[in-house]
Amino acid sequence: MSKKTEKINEEKRKKKKIMYYILGIVGVLFLIWVIVLNMKGDKLNYTVKTVDGVKVFEIESTSYTESENETDMVKIDVDGYGIIVAELYPDVAPISVENFKKLVSKKYYDGLTFHRVIKDFMIQTGDPTATGSGGSEETIKGEFALNGIENSISHKRGVLSMARRGAEIETEETMNSASSQFFIVHKDSEYLDGKYAAFGKVLNGLDVVDKVANVRTDENDKPLTNQKINTIRFVNVYKGE
Repeated sequence: MSKKTEKINEEKRKKKKIMYYILGIVGVLFLIWVIVLNMKGDKLNYTVKTVDGVKVFEIESTSYTESENETDMVKIDVDGYGIIVAELYPDVAPISVENFKKLVSKKYYDGLTFHRVIKDFMIQTGDPTATGSGGSEETIKGEFALNGIENSISHKRGVLSMARRGAEIETEETMNSASSQFFIVHKDSEYLDGKYAAFGKVLNGLDVVDKVANVRTDENDKPLTNQKINTIRFVNVYKGE
């Protein structure tokens, strides 16, 4: 082999090494990108402190404490993201609120997922089977105009509303089919007014709603990675001793 040929081969080997090196770096960067893309927020949206022996959750400059008794506010702890605090309206939707409170008291929602997520529409949870067809044993009357009940809460961003079966075929059975599943409106959806029982609204934590709403989903609107609810608990605003 001539020196010229040997030199050419050496240059080819160097070029291959450089190419493999570049491909390796690209591969590592791609892996990091995939991991980051699928990671949940690494910073929760609240802080916790103890004041005079009381555990206090501070979110958006408002402090809350958990309550062993039923209140008209709940704290939805979403795994990896933080807390959603919502106010309930028993004066508008007493049946829906009573049913929801009963399930919260039983810790029914602990560990369930947001099984249906549609960006710019809503995020839905409350199904222990995570299929969209499950729910609690008891069904309740739908508190909305189509079912003969006035409900003044419009389906604006952050509103909590009861899910139900039969969105297209309106019968007495389907209109009174709500059980444990509920959804949080991501973007204003007033066309749902009069057809679904709105019963609450997010006070703090819309950023968590946004994070869930923006996850990747499959063709059935189910998140590719579980969006789990750790707990739902009753809370009060903390005003100090």
